[in-house]
Amino acid sequence: MTSFKRKTLIIAAVGSTLAAGILFAQNPGLTRTIVGKADVSVPGREAVIARVEVAAGAKAGRHTHPGDEISYVLEGEATLLIDGQPPRVVKAGESFVVPAGIVHDAHNNGTTPTKLVGVYVVEKGKPLASPAP
Repeated sequence: MTSFKRKTLIIAAVGSTLAAGILFAQNPGLTRTIVGKADVSVPGREAVIARVEVAAGAKAGRHTHPGDEISYVLEGEATLLIDGQPPRVVKAGESFVVPAGIVHDAHNNGTTPTKLVGVYVVEKGKPLASPAP
């Protein structure tokens, strides 16, 4: 590989890393760490698996996903706010599903972090989450 090609690949890799950081920008009280990604049987979609943490006293912030969210609460609890539904407290050992494009939020009113595993079956090439008013 020529020096020029190697430099081009390095620049592309750095650019992709920075772009991913921008795509996954989130509220300071929310940490979403991508741990896996794979194609699914639906053309144009992929599964994204993430460790998600909402800090004690924090809010995830109103947002949407370009596909369904399927989550399982590992630790703690949070109030789940899904537009069009009554607020619901989700606790360790429970799960929830948020349909594609539906505005939702999670509030951790407790004193310990809420930790969950989120599986997102989303459109490829779109940001995993987008802020909502």
